[in-house]
Amino acid sequence: MSWSEFAFIGIACAVTILVCRVVPVFALRGRDLPGWLSQALAFIPPAAFAALISNDLLAPGMFDAGFWPAAIPLIAAAAVTAVAIKTKSLVWCIVVGVGVFGLLLLI
Repeated sequence: MSWSEFAFIGIACAVTILVCRVVPVFALRGRDLPGWLSQALAFIPPAAFAALISNDLLAPGMFDAGFWPAAIPLIAAAAVTAVAIKTKSLVWCIVVGVGVFGLLLLI
């Protein structure tokens, strides 16, 4: 791949990202969205986060190294889920997740 082709692809990606992020902001400025759409849009951040972490939690070869190395992230995720349901606090979820994961790695 030549530098000109690489630059073209980079510029095309940058323009696409810019258009996808800026056009909706200007198109929806000053307008009220219907309630059902606002409610549906509220599910986007949790769905994106779930998509990011599910790949790490449920990898195809996760049990290749043994049961315990594969169980550590699942146990930490279960602890974070319990804390999230109880407190609904992102800070406590992070503290508990990192703490449980670190403690399980030491065992």
